[in-house]
Amino acid sequence: MATSSRREDSQRTKDRYGNSEGRTMLIDKQVNGSVRIHGENLDRKREKVECVVRQHPVRGSVPKAIEGEQVAAGWPAWLAAVAGEAIQGWIPRRADSFEKLDKIGQGTYSNVYRARDLDQKKVVALKKVRFDNLEPESVRFMAREIHILRRLDHPNVIKLEGLVTSRMSCSLYLVFEYMEHDLAGLASNPGLKFSEPQVKCYMQQLLCGLDHCHSRGVLHRDIKGSNLLLDNNGILKIADFGLASFYDPLQNQPFTSRVVTLWYRPPELLLGATYYGTAVDLWSTGCILAELYAGKPIMPGRTEVEQLHKIFKLCGSPSEDYWRKSKLPHATIFKPQRPYRRCVAETFKEFPAPALALMETLLSIDPSDRGSAASALKSEFFTTKPLPCGPSSLPKYPPSKEFDAKMRNEEARRC
Repeated sequence: MATSSRREDSQRTKDRYGNSEGRTMLIDKQVNGSVRIHGENLDRKREKVECVVRQHPVRGSVPKAIEGEQVAAGWPAWLAAVAGEAIQGWIPRRADSFEKLDKIGQGTYSNVYRARDLDQKKVVALKKVRFDNLEPESVRFMAREIHILRRLDHPNVIKLEGLVTSRMSCSLYLVFEYMEHDLAGLASNPGLKFSEPQVKCYMQQLLCGLDHCHSRGVLHRDIKGSNLLLDNNGILKIADFGLASFYDPLQNQPFTSRVVTLWYRPPELLLGATYYGTAVDLWSTGCILAELYAGKPIMPGRTEVEQLHKIFKLCGSPSEDYWRKSKLPHATIFKPQRPYRRCVAETFKEFPAPALALMETLLSIDPSDRGSAASALKSEFFTTKPLPCGPSSLPKYPPSKEFDAKMRNEEARRC
């Protein structure tokens, strides 16, 4: 959806099946004039999810009395049954109080739109999460994201402003403050080169936001340029907590290793680690730092095997001691026959020395050597001249997002 003429018009209509309660459904008017009613087979889907939830209670559910109150407040029963704790204390916004303007992002299970909040008279971002079959597991993942976002409160972390749902719809909208750019979109502009004070400003904000997440017991697990949003005031905010998870450094809890976008994934995850912590986000942050200076991703692997090979070639292969103590699941498969020598400093010798020193730390093969976001903020990188500039003094750019760049590239290929 590139223009407002193609946006969906949401309105409500009375139940066509003679229901005396005047049940409502969400209708989408498409540009060709056809009308699709969301609500077909939804009763069966809701019965399915509620049945599964009753048989397999999940963490995050609330007592039945509270669940009933949430349904009475306007939340769909299927959502209250699975995500009761995440939505507790909130009132759903109405779909007709927003006007979609254009599509600004797309994921496997979600689309993001720029929209106008008609009640508050401002532009917002709407993230539409789809539940094609109302599977409890997918609803549970979304509930975790909401729960995490509600725990975080920092100028460098995106703020969840509300939720929009319909009793008859299989989707949920998350309402966020609107940000004009993302770092990947800006970096993709031909001829655009960031100044050193600008890079330091971005990195300082990223690490401040990350430090807040980690201090609140949250791992982001997908730090990359397209998830780092910027507004016209130069403020950077970490966004997209769809892969994020709660963690407790005092508890040894297993996680999945199938997280973090490939180019920013640390070696321990590629080797199958299931016990990890904040170091996974710090590796991704090191990749971002190098990318801002190099002007392109530094390890763009096409497969997991190729990605691991690129990491070993640049950062060196793990020591024998690391292989022995880590006991990683895929170690015997991917352990190189000969050790690789680390060559980060040689490869990026044109980078400023303080930036290179911070990069060396963040891109340590051993996660325990990467330090923390708080220690990175105290590095010489931020105290040596030129110092980080203030966000308000950053250059102004036209709206630029990775999604727009991808659309332009696809259009160019078709031509």
